[in-house]
Amino acid sequence: MESSRPVAVVTGAARGLGRVIASTLAEEGYSLVLVDLADLEEVAAEMEERGVPVLSYPTDVSSDEGVEGLAGAVLERFGRLDALVNNAGVSLLAPAESTTSEQWRRVIEVNLTGPFLCCRHLGPLMLSARRGAIVNVASIAGIRAVSHRAAYNSSKHGLIGLTATLAAEWGGRGVRVNAVCPGWIKTEMDLEDQASGAYRDTDITEQVPLARFASPADVASVVSFLLDPARSDFVNGVALPVDGGWSADASWTSLRLSTRLE
Repeated sequence: MESSRPVAVVTGAARGLGRVIASTLAEEGYSLVLVDLADLEEVAAEMEERGVPVLSYPTDVSSDEGVEGLAGAVLERFGRLDALVNNAGVSLLAPAESTTSEQWRRVIEVNLTGPFLCCRHLGPLMLSARRGAIVNVASIAGIRAVSHRAAYNSSKHGLIGLTATLAAEWGGRGVRVNAVCPGWIKTEMDLEDQASGAYRDTDITEQVPLARFASPADVASVVSFLLDPARSDFVNGVALPVDGGWSADASWTSLRLSTRLE
């Protein structure tokens, strides 16, 4: 039986940005399909307590078989799909010359192949209904270069390219495809990256014109906007920075900081 509520798949939903995106979409009346390799029990219980119909589906998004199974489970449980958020991702901080082929492949598999597979298997559920929206969570590392992130940068540049291609292919068939490009967000992934000693909070806040990290809610609200046909029905193929002005500002640090004192 087809659900009367719109249905959204959110990958990487167990923690961090993915969990906040799921919560935001729940507030807007979506039924949720939560996807992650990590334990989904806590976030699923939270959604169910709020009366949200939920399907938890633990799988690796880089597994063709796993994502194909996900598509079948969505169709069986809800009978429809209206939104897909490709949020699952992994980080890697390493000089290019020290990045192993295994590390490279894992980042590309999760961050780029995973979204492709999700679009490949879940997209037809929306195409057949001639309605739906996809948001790929890219990064400002897909717009600019960030040192010591060769694999990560490449995966996010590729994801923006995939977004534009699918927007061109599927827009005329009722499915819009866009990307958000966040700057640094205060999540568990950021804490793990900082634990390596590669950067400090001030390295980020001094670079961002708005002088702070993004919050997960900052990004989730933009994802929600891009999914909602009532607010963004003519937005297709964009890679929207949600970075506090990072990618727009070519100033040097001392100049940027001096203006904050005016």
